[in-house]
Amino acid sequence: MLADVLEKPATVENPLREVSKIRSRVTDAVEDGVRSASQAIRHGRYAAEDAMEKTKHTVKQRPLQAMGTVFAAGILAGTFLTWIGFGRR
Repeated sequence: MLADVLEKPATVENPLREVSKIRSRVTDAVEDGVRSASQAIRHGRYAAEDAMEKTKHTVKQRPLQAMGTVFAAGILAGTFLTWIGFGRR
């Protein structure tokens, strides 16, 4: 093993080349991650906009049902918050 080390001349080029390859791979991975994250955000925004449009349409078509749903959600939220408030005492 010592003979192998002595036979090969020490060069700086090989480690620098390896570091350059690693840096390139890491850069590509980070760029892919950023691209994927921005695409997911864009898709999420489009889905939220679609949901808002569907909700507006449903409220226009069935206003009494929408009011009842909001009323029930308010009662549930108030009950839950009251229950949590009394639980801390």
